[in-house]
Amino acid sequence: MPELPEVEVVRAGLARHVLGRTVHAVEVLHPRPVRRDPRGPSGFAQALAGRRIEDARRRGKYLWLPLDSGDALLAHLGMSGQFLVQEPGAADERHLRVRISLAANAPGAGAAATTDLELRFVDQRMFGGLSVSTGGADLPAEIAHIARDPLDPRFDDDEFVRRVRRRASGVKRLLLDQGLVSGVGNIYADEALWRARVHGDRPGERLTAAQVREVLAQARAVMGEALEQGGTSFDSLYVNVNGESGYFDRSLHAYGREDQPCDRCGTAIRRVAFMNRSSYFCPSCQPVPRRRRTLPAPSTAVPD
Repeated sequence: MPELPEVEVVRAGLARHVLGRTVHAVEVLHPRPVRRDPRGPSGFAQALAGRRIEDARRRGKYLWLPLDSGDALLAHLGMSGQFLVQEPGAADERHLRVRISLAANAPGAGAAATTDLELRFVDQRMFGGLSVSTGGADLPAEIAHIARDPLDPRFDDDEFVRRVRRRASGVKRLLLDQGLVSGVGNIYADEALWRARVHGDRPGERLTAAQVREVLAQARAVMGEALEQGGTSFDSLYVNVNGESGYFDRSLHAYGREDQPCDRCGTAIRRVAFMNRSSYFCPSCQPVPRRRRTLPAPSTAVPD
């Protein structure tokens, strides 16, 4: 599933290609990707027609394009969703679900913006989705509950540390809690924990403030490096708006490297089941936390 760096790469691509353009027409080729829009496919298309795209924004793994109406086109890529920018008349992709025809920008906007384009939503598995968020230009109400991500300049490090250290859940589970911090998916959680030398099952309440800050710092570092390389692509399901893959998978130290030697100590990387997914860690660098001993309850028996 695309995580924060991949979604940010897509957001930046949209910002380069679609800002200032007006939606000329919308064609919904399959209803499932717009299932979350209460207007239905035709109402979804009507809500976009004639609207100008003002910006391209992101919170965690969600994207939205604010419109001049004050509404927003809200998107989640799911497991295989792709936004592609194509010239009109280009061959349709096999799993094309929604086609948004965009008129050229006003004169003077630059040579690259003076021709019509198509913004295409392609989704093989159709777990992703699009909807029009009423009044959502600033922040769609549908995602207002989602926390900021570590790359957001307004992310509150101190509050994050306090909240983690009050929780008994394992730190990896906390990193995936979208109400606590957004955008850190399975891949980058494993990589951040490997770099910080912390096992994902270590309870938040048993981490020092310095350890939590180190995990957060490593999450920022690994996602920043992934951004520089265009994200992580294991297959053709994640590409940027130009159809190009990312190359950060070549820099992974833990995720997907079961039985391969740890790049730090040489111990074989181990994989365990985790929340219907997998966790990868080095058993030497990231020792499994010891379970707390449970003391027996004091006896209430009356002595003879």
